[in-house]
Amino acid sequence: MYAYPSEPTDLTYAERPPVLFAGSSAQALGKAARTIEASGLRVADKVLLAGAIDRIERQVSATALWVELDGEAEAGCEALLQRVDRDAAAGRYGAVVAAPSELIDIVTAQIQDSNVELVIEGDDSDRATALAIALATAASPVRLSDIAADRSAARLRQLSEEVGRIASTLARLSTGPGATSQPAPAMGAEEAPQVSAELVRSVIRARRLRARYFSEELFADPAWDMLLDLLQAEIAQLRVPVSSLCIAAAVPATTALRWLKTMVHQGLFLRRADPHDGRRVFVELAPQTSAALLRHFAEVGKVAVV
Repeated sequence: MYAYPSEPTDLTYAERPPVLFAGSSAQALGKAARTIEASGLRVADKVLLAGAIDRIERQVSATALWVELDGEAEAGCEALLQRVDRDAAAGRYGAVVAAPSELIDIVTAQIQDSNVELVIEGDDSDRATALAIALATAASPVRLSDIAADRSAARLRQLSEEVGRIASTLARLSTGPGATSQPAPAMGAEEAPQVSAELVRSVIRARRLRARYFSEELFADPAWDMLLDLLQAEIAQLRVPVSSLCIAAAVPATTALRWLKTMVHQGLFLRRADPHDGRRVFVELAPQTSAALLRHFAEVGKVAVV
């Protein structure tokens, strides 16, 4: 058992509380260990999922908790993720959950706190960045000596600021032309402009066609792609699970999840638990976001907007 002072100090990685990690297999544990050791952090312990919750309870202090999942979700996985979500929300430690793409819906159904970083099919850079961000944005962080963590936190702040600008623009659009900056009452369904699903689908198709001639990275705009996908689903009265929305974002899943988390935090998107399956969460447009998009499409009409 480890005991460390709770007050932040100018500690190097080697002096700071260790990292505890859990995995769904020996291979998963080995993968997590390589990431953590490459970051210069000490390892407190590594345990399989079955013993993870008990081990967390016995850990007095930890810099971070890393959960590595592979293959299918096994018994105890959901309970562990729920525990990690609660602990991260309480500021007990920073947390990272790494998983394959087939587990996106299961993971996101249990993880809601913004202090938990999600890595889906991530490469070494994604994994190192997630660990740095988790450490930098923990509720009670210690000061970091690793400049990479500072850069990662800066990227996260830039992402939040960009989504904030999107939210402000959509708020203005939702009230219509000439509106003041004062909040407007909720728009009734009868006042919303009518936009066809085919118009929105045509814009999405046009955006995807660009990849035939240019690199997708050149036009990466996950926020707009997710907005379009959710608007199309709303018009068609369809529900969109997290995994489908990540695909629509047309960027790596880890990047898409980071954008999704920020869009939810800014109030642009809403999470809805699947009433029939606790292992899945749906995402939908917030009412003011929907109103803004409908006004946007009503104003541009048939003009090509990609």
